[in-house]
Amino acid sequence: MFTRKDLTKLLGPLIVEQILTVLVGMVDVLMVAAVGEAAVSGVSLVDSISILIIQIFSALATGGAVISAQYLGKKQSENACRAAGQLVGVTLALSLSVTAVALLGNRALLQTIFGKVEPAVMNNALIYFEITALSYPFIAVYNSCAALFRSMGNSKVSMATSIVMNMINVVGNAICIYGLHMGVEGVAYPTLLSRVVAAVLMIYLIQSPSNEVRVHRIKDLRPNAHMIKNILSIGIPNGLESGMFQFGKIALQSLVSSLGTAAIASYAVASNLVTLLYLPGNAIGLGLITIVGQCVGAGESGQAKRYTKQLVLINYGILLVICTAMIVFSGPLTGLYHLSPEASAISRQMIMAHSIAMVIWPLSFTVPYALRASFDAKFTMFVSVFSMWIFRIAFAYLFVKVFKLGVMGVWYGMFIDWAFRAVLFTLRFRGIEKRATSVS
Repeated sequence: MFTRKDLTKLLGPLIVEQILTVLVGMVDVLMVAAVGEAAVSGVSLVDSISILIIQIFSALATGGAVISAQYLGKKQSENACRAAGQLVGVTLALSLSVTAVALLGNRALLQTIFGKVEPAVMNNALIYFEITALSYPFIAVYNSCAALFRSMGNSKVSMATSIVMNMINVVGNAICIYGLHMGVEGVAYPTLLSRVVAAVLMIYLIQSPSNEVRVHRIKDLRPNAHMIKNILSIGIPNGLESGMFQFGKIALQSLVSSLGTAAIASYAVASNLVTLLYLPGNAIGLGLITIVGQCVGAGESGQAKRYTKQLVLINYGILLVICTAMIVFSGPLTGLYHLSPEASAISRQMIMAHSIAMVIWPLSFTVPYALRASFDAKFTMFVSVFSMWIFRIAFAYLFVKVFKLGVMGVWYGMFIDWAFRAVLFTLRFRGIEKRATSVS
């Protein structure tokens, strides 16, 4: 169903988009580092909450993309368009509600989650949270529309919009921080502006008559129980999985925050840098939503399995190169963040351990995309939630609190979590042809 050219056209822009997203995130941290470690730490704390919220929106977008892709595989474009309208309507309503809660309870949320942190860190976190919370509806709409374009096999649109969004963000950061000498506000306001522009562009582009999937009628936004049920059948398990995953990361961030500013800063920098290692797997995973979704919709589960194997092998090939580079250049990379000698040394140690452990990651996080696209999202949710809380979090607290391994203990718990996921998802994937289900 997909030629090599089709796969390249789909995956190439996705990889570029993922690289841009991560690089801009790194630039944000680098720029705010000029304000001081307290600013880096404050932004890091808020980002852990924002990522949770954005991942829930992305999970719903994935649900809509799977439904649209399967309808396209069935050659039912009209139903694919109806699903698109429902996706945009649901994510917009949810994001507005989340923004209201975030604005009203920002201080209480931060204090509840992170407890007592240094006053300077908390002040920076509050400022950053208040501004960036306004961007949640816009990033939700952007993600939904981007997912719909990908369901059509068109990832160039989201890539181009991402370029515009990230250019606004980087240029705005430079002007606000270095030109106007602003603090964390200099990172927050450009983030808000860039997401507003991206959402407006995407809403305009998704209405084009040339799109096989489009939102072109107001009535498509009116609630349709059947369509919403289909979307949520994937979106809710995927959202719970992503949400619980990020809740776990927040719990770990809270654990790290108890180890002092050096630990918070080193953890933030290491976490920021190793996101580069996730790029190929994340891009391939997004591509698998389209590929597996359309294959399953067309009744070609065998092709879905074959494409997944091919793309996971490609993921490993790319990882061999970038993990080696990350280990070799860990010193210069951490040096860009102007950390204290203690924090810098910890970051380098974390990066090296993480790069080696990436041999497990594709089986733990790329393969599940194929399972979700074949309506097996509940299984991935149960495994991920169980593994996160039983292995990653429990072992992290054991290693940090009992064995006194410091912030590295958080990493060791994470690696155990990866290994458990890899075993179960690999076994489940072997039977994908028997379990794959298409949308009704």
